[in-house]
Amino acid sequence: MSDRIYSILSYLLISILFAATLGGSTPLPDAEIDKLGDYTRGIRYDFLSWVADASWIKLQQAALGSPYYLEHAGRKEIVTKYLHQMGLVLQAEWELDQIYTNPEITDPESASATLRARLDALYAEQRQLAPFAESVLEEQISIVLAEANLTTGGQPLPRPLYHISPLPMALIISPRETIRQDKNISLLVDFPVDKQDTLEEKITAELDLSALVVPVGGIGIYPTMGMRSTNLPWIVDTMAHEWMHNYLTWHPLGWNYDTTPELRTINETVASIVGGEVGEMVLARFYPELLSHKHPPLNLLSLYDQNLDPEPPPFSYRAEMHETRLHVDELLAAEEIEEAEAYMETRRQFMWENGYAIRKLNQAYFAFYGAYADVPGGAAGEDPVGPAVRTLREQNDSLADFVHKVMWVNSFEKLEEMIIVKTD
Repeated sequence: MSDRIYSILSYLLISILFAATLGGSTPLPDAEIDKLGDYTRGIRYDFLSWVADASWIKLQQAALGSPYYLEHAGRKEIVTKYLHQMGLVLQAEWELDQIYTNPEITDPESASATLRARLDALYAEQRQLAPFAESVLEEQISIVLAEANLTTGGQPLPRPLYHISPLPMALIISPRETIRQDKNISLLVDFPVDKQDTLEEKITAELDLSALVVPVGGIGIYPTMGMRSTNLPWIVDTMAHEWMHNYLTWHPLGWNYDTTPELRTINETVASIVGGEVGEMVLARFYPELLSHKHPPLNLLSLYDQNLDPEPPPFSYRAEMHETRLHVDELLAAEEIEEAEAYMETRRQFMWENGYAIRKLNQAYFAFYGAYADVPGGAAGEDPVGPAVRTLREQNDSLADFVHKVMWVNSFEKLEEMIIVKTD
């Protein structure tokens, strides 16, 4: 146990560096960066405080260590109970929101008194369960990473520490004349949608930039942050995804995350591939019953675009979004910026009519979602980076071989050199 506490403490000391350097790429001129600071002053997320709190929780978990002495069935019961408890919390929060939204309820504070008391009790129970459930999942992922040879000296480094909590929103900035993420600024948790829209419109009008506030599913600081969810396949996928970002931080691919848009896409696509494969291994090893009726994995896009129809729409969403991206790229290449923005609004309305609610479709939207290119099509358009990463994975028999090659990539050209060109 003392070795585990020592190793976790060592990693947590480094976490301050992760938090201090977090904030996205910065190719914007200094003057524009300063202006963005003016727009987001007072609404930026405080990562240093979160890291300090999460680090203390992880040290307490390591000192307690009780989940490590339970049999497999006991560990599984902890996770199952936690997910059930999370479902009760989310349901109660939804009911509370409905009370405050219902115009027929004139005194929502009084009407919600009993529910708020029940929710407080649920929060207290959740705070007791969460450290145990997180410890179990961290250990299970560590076992799978070791079995997959994704280790350093026989141990996954850094240790996959993960803390589930409400996540900040992300302000994405792109130029209007091209699709490129220039800035990712973390904002307060639950930043209200009316203020999101006001902030975006103000930045566009006054700085001539494309802006969009989006939700995120996880953040690769240390310990990594994860969204609250009852979907275990998604949780383990996200844990492995964010762990991969932390692992890559110690290698050229991670060092250069913000150097170019291509390297950002490589990083995110590699993390998505690893998250998906390691997540499947965790389910097969510890929760095989979930594989037979596994729900489609959640993704970042599903946090922003809500399918309003429980029945599948009579069209392919990914294909339509892919077509949209291609035409937008053509219009921007022809310097027809206003035409491209008008076209994106028309397509947003088309998506709404076919069951998908997209609050705003603009250059920043494609700059953010287009970087997750582990699946063909969609918001990535004809970007060659995602297909190149997928090809390299296909050309390596094991996930470890793939990771140990791609982690040395420091440019898109270097990635292309690694791909074996087949000739007839």
